[in-house]
Amino acid sequence: SMLTFLFAGALSVVLFLSGGEGVQSVYSSFGNQVPIYSVETEEKAVSITFDTAWGCEDIPAVLDALQTANCKATFFITGDWADKFPESVKLIFDAGHEVANHGNAHEHFSSLSKQQMADSISLCDDKIRAITGQSEILFRAPYGEYNEILLNVCKETDRYIIQWSKDSLDYKGLSAEEMKKRILPKLRNGDIILFHTGTEQTASALPEILEEIKNCGYSFKTVGELILKDNFKLDNEGRQFSSM
Repeated sequence: SMLTFLFAGALSVVLFLSGGEGVQSVYSSFGNQVPIYSVETEEKAVSITFDTAWGCEDIPAVLDALQTANCKATFFITGDWADKFPESVKLIFDAGHEVANHGNAHEHFSSLSKQQMADSISLCDDKIRAITGQSEILFRAPYGEYNEILLNVCKETDRYIIQWSKDSLDYKGLSAEEMKKRILPKLRNGDIILFHTGTEQTASALPEILEEIKNCGYSFKTVGELILKDNFKLDNEGRQFSSM
């Protein structure tokens, strides 16, 4: 109903302004509609993800670090970035990493209409497909910003909307040591870890971080390999459980 719609709209604004505290518990009241933040799994595996929307200078170093650690990662790429750096998209894809959708431009999705959201996602998809030859079913919103409308767009287009459960805060220029403190102490099976490309320290910090994650006994999976594609439910923290 219109009332629900207005309430959800007002709610997403309030939540956004309050820094998103309690987003999950509120969205779970809309029939468990939350993005995927992490995955409940017996396997000691985590996903390394990169939001890719800025420069491309560090891509070769990032790919080197991943290869050395035997890590296949997931890169959420904007359509704009694919326009500017098609060779980099190809490098990422050819190295066996997962390329995923980060919207066409790095927009604030909470300020877009339903049609604008759908167009942005679809345009990004077209641009990625033109380079890799495949469509992407994983989507992460810029800034991790989502609302009920976006969740519905993803549902209607059979996409999985992916957040993260560990944030390196690398875009703030943290050192490897500081990033490790944010990731390692509470790392658990099925975590999705957020990094960015085009930052000062990420490429140089990665070898050490990935090495320590492996030393803790974890292996790496792409998000597409880690998540459950069907028969799942999400708890109010966006952790995915099998509902079999």
